[in-house]
Amino acid sequence: MTNDVKRIQEALGSSPNKEGKYLTFALGREEYGLEILKVREIIGYIDVTAVPQTPHYVKGVVNLRGQVIPVIDLRAKFGMETAEITGQTCIIVVEIAQGGRTFSTGITVDRVQEVLDVGGDDIEGPPEFGTSMDSRFILGIAKIGNSVKILLDIDKVLAGESLDGVHQDLQEQ
Repeated sequence: MTNDVKRIQEALGSSPNKEGKYLTFALGREEYGLEILKVREIIGYIDVTAVPQTPHYVKGVVNLRGQVIPVIDLRAKFGMETAEITGQTCIIVVEIAQGGRTFSTGITVDRVQEVLDVGGDDIEGPPEFGTSMDSRFILGIAKIGNSVKILLDIDKVLAGESLDGVHQDLQEQ
């Protein structure tokens, strides 16, 4: 691929290399995927300590082998109804990049499904919803058999001053 084509794709917000391995998970009936290289580990749901004055989608923090990490309720972040914690509820610990630094953050999901190897031909760009919806956090839509999975750019999903502030507060303690 020529440098001109790469620059045009980058300017348009598309990446020629979206193919790869994705960890898939569910929130209710919706299915999502994360780049496997962003996933540090998957743990069963453990008690989360609430932190006062955090955004509604921040469940709190957990102590994971001596490292205190924030836990984000992905359902709340996406504006979905809360769900009961079940035996399938998991915390996916992801590495996110913000402000030139990387952080470990946990996200709660209803259930982890599988790791899929998704080819570039099976991924379409984010859908166009007009100006009423921000779809910048969507890497693309993977077509798997008769279903679709929303591939997330977890850095953009979790980006924001509020979360950066939680990471900053944790480091100062």
